[in-house]
Amino acid sequence: MTVNPVRQAATNTTSSGSKPAQLRALLTSPNTEFIMEAHDGLSAKIVEEAGFSGIWASGLTISAALGVRDNNEASWTQVLEVLEFMSDASSIPMLVDGDTGYGNFNNVRRVVKKLCQRGIAGICIEDKLFPKTNSFIGDSQPLADIDEFCGKIKAGKDSQDDPDFNIVARIEALISGRGMLEALKRANAYYEAGADALLIHSKQTDGEEILTFVKEWGNRCPVIIVPTTYYETPTEAWRNAGVSMVIWANHNLRASITAMREVSSRIMRDQSLIGVENEIATVKDIFKIAGNAELAEAEKLYLPESGDVTHAIILAASRGIELGDLTADRPKCMVDVRGQPILGRLVDTLNSGGIRDVTVIRGYRKEMVNLPAIEAINNDNYDQTGEAATLACAEERIEGEIVIAYGDTLFRQYVLDVLARADGDVVLVVDALWKERDPVPNSRIRDLVSCSSPFATDFLDEAPITVETIGPNIDEKNIDGEWIGLARFDETGSDALRRLISDMRKDGTLDSATMIDLFCRLQQNGTELSVVYITGHWLDVDNLADLGEAETFL
Repeated sequence: MTVNPVRQAATNTTSSGSKPAQLRALLTSPNTEFIMEAHDGLSAKIVEEAGFSGIWASGLTISAALGVRDNNEASWTQVLEVLEFMSDASSIPMLVDGDTGYGNFNNVRRVVKKLCQRGIAGICIEDKLFPKTNSFIGDSQPLADIDEFCGKIKAGKDSQDDPDFNIVARIEALISGRGMLEALKRANAYYEAGADALLIHSKQTDGEEILTFVKEWGNRCPVIIVPTTYYETPTEAWRNAGVSMVIWANHNLRASITAMREVSSRIMRDQSLIGVENEIATVKDIFKIAGNAELAEAEKLYLPESGDVTHAIILAASRGIELGDLTADRPKCMVDVRGQPILGRLVDTLNSGGIRDVTVIRGYRKEMVNLPAIEAINNDNYDQTGEAATLACAEERIEGEIVIAYGDTLFRQYVLDVLARADGDVVLVVDALWKERDPVPNSRIRDLVSCSSPFATDFLDEAPITVETIGPNIDEKNIDGEWIGLARFDETGSDALRRLISDMRKDGTLDSATMIDLFCRLQQNGTELSVVYITGHWLDVDNLADLGEAETFL
């Protein structure tokens, strides 16, 4: 193996220092290094996640991702905006494919300064004319004048604000049919002009002329290659030749095109997600790559708390079979309502009310319940147990002040505010306008409530209202409202609920019990159930008619 003595003596600083210094260390490493193509912030994160030490910001793939040709149709400022997202998204150094420098020496000066300001490690400029044409289009393309191109290199080096910023000169003599002598002539001129490395390009399929160039050049400075057409040449050949860096130039974008075509065609053909959902990345994967977990932790540090409620538990284990095909591949709580799942809207309401610690108990198609900033707990026996057993899956979370809600319930923000201000160990939200919710009497099972006092617009806060009876079978003349599936427990109430769950588990009644059963048992044990009245402004999504109403509600 031929090793450049300059590279052999270099200190590898890839684990520390600025991104330009990290790239410089890769270029001067005694080993052949590898960097991978990316074209946006997401792909940059994926390249880093895969373990690469550097990123190739490809002009071809960035242009293609923007939907334009690789002919400088995207301005350098538009490309710069993409590069900024990519640089912010990753901690590894990035070498930018700078085409021909976006113009003359003056354009190179400006773009180098802008790249340095954004912590980008280096730029590669090619010795062709502006606007550039992709190297693989056509048989012969005109090359820039050597002296003019050397002026670009010098202008770039004189303009860099970071002393470790890297300017790579890309030689197109071989790919344009100008021969080896011309390639070596240009290499020497660019090296003398101050280039930190050379990129030698070829579209032959055997890689022989690249190996010849590297041998003739003699490792006077780092050499980078892009084996897109000569990919069958063994990687060991590049190591033995002393190649400094190999760029895998466009494969992430090409892979994504293949995948997107296949998935889009299949969904179009099947008019369903069933065939693809388990074969692609999950939404949770996207949230993980994007860093949602960090945001959730930051919210706990920097957002003010609201009221005394500290966390919420959402029951979302059921399918919702009444919604038919809509829940064939997802639970009811994840059915879309105007662009967002029901559960997402409920979590947003809780977050807006200062409740950011949210536990969701999931069951049917649990992998679909993957919203950011929630803690998910599974009830794998959801189809054999009831609401109380689902709640019991989060027994360790039943402590302090909590809100418990059904995962198919939507309500206005003020409802949560009213609940937070209410007094009582256990407080239930009750809709006094229960009759107006259902134009067809007795068409659904309802959690009806008889209270110590009916709703009145002039009731006094110092006259607390409590539940006398709760359940579906209350004489109509005694009904004061409907429980909406939202309750708050203070520390005393949480302790009582936790003890009750333990007792019901021991006596064998837990698995079949509903939330109403829990409330009735709490009453029997001496816990008072307080009430706050509301007048509408909520709904639960049980069937297709409810779903249509939810569209209007929102």
